[in-house]
Amino acid sequence: MADVYKLTAEEFARYKAELDTLRDTGRKEIARRLDEARSLGDLSENAEYDAAKDDQGRMEARIAELKTIIENSEIIDANSLSTATVAVGLSVKVFDKTFNEEVVYSIVNAPQADPFENKISDASPVGAALLGHCVGDVVHVETPAGMLEFKILDIFK
Repeated sequence: MADVYKLTAEEFARYKAELDTLRDTGRKEIARRLDEARSLGDLSENAEYDAAKDDQGRMEARIAELKTIIENSEIIDANSLSTATVAVGLSVKVFDKTFNEEVVYSIVNAPQADPFENKISDASPVGAALLGHCVGDVVHVETPAGMLEFKILDIFK
């Protein structure tokens, strides 16, 4: 069984719009590029054709990924989420005892994870360890970089 992706209505709409665009405009553009590359002759040494085929493969993989996300999504109302415990769709302010600093993480599903924006997946070691904990809890996390220790300072939307 596939994972369930907890998405806000806005996130769901964004994924749906991307899927629709790729299915319509994206596929037409790739088909046009492939036709144009074929018209250049010998496909065995045709860089334009190879590039278009590579782009087509990446696009079809993204379409499949988006279909999976959409078909297995659960729409959540971010406004109705309780901030009593850490959950997907919420942000958490922690004190990282290992690095002696405060950090704010947004807990998201894997497709939305972006470590550069401190959006961490609920399936990542840190995200999974924080889930279900309350303000004041100390959480120990085994990561590839070693053991980390966080104290939860705040949970918010």
